Amino acid sequence: MKLGLFGGTFDPVHRGHLDVARAAQRAIGLDDLWWLPAPAPPHRTRPQVSAYHRFAMVALAIQDEPRMIVSDFEMAGPGPTYTSDTLARLRADGRSPGSLFFITGADAFRDIPQWKNYPRLLDAAHFMVVSRPGAPVAALRDQLPDLASRMVDDPHDARAEPRIVPVDAPTANVSSTEIRQAVAAGGGLESLVPPSVATYIDRHRLYALSVPNSKGTA
Repeated sequence: MKLGLFGGTFDPVHRGHLDVARAAQRAIGLDDLWWLPAPAPPHRTRPQVSAYHRFAMVALAIQDEPRMIVSDFEMAGPGPTYTSDTLARLRADGRSPGSLFFITGADAFRDIPQWKNYPRLLDAAHFMVVSRPGAPVAALRDQLPDLASRMVDDPHDARAEPRIVPVDAPTANVSSTEIRQAVAAGGGLESLVPPSVATYIDRHRLYALSVPNSKGTA
């Protein structure tokens, strides 16, 4: 069984996140794909809305997506969540590294040398890295030369031994930061998030009173 894992703050979830998840699912034929909202990511500013709201927005965004579910696996853990800790917990639950496919955008993966337990965490799962606007996967071998030998051109070459799987696919040019700023400015969200998420944000007045955050994207 091939299990995809897609973590993030999802503050809020947006069309770019959906494009990344769908591209990874198509590339390798994942049996299931877990979205893992993080309660308190260690490398970013604290999420602006509660874990409850972020979980609910992801559930709405993927309600019609086959084989995708939102999981509280990371939210149930204590303190900040690290990818290496999540993968270790799954290994303790009996999941083999060859059956796990951790999904991330190429923009985030460029910084993997700064992730906790690098490079050991790369032995805990396959890493599926999807192109993002301004961050094509074609550049990864030059950006991360020490990892080039682990990258496979054919996703189906990723079997028992964990590998890095670049996935070149179009993904929407949108960030959670942009959405928070749009809401604070009174702008529309039609092209940025699914309609169900836009309705939820409006109904609960999420981000409306937030100060726009210019630090990073999600």
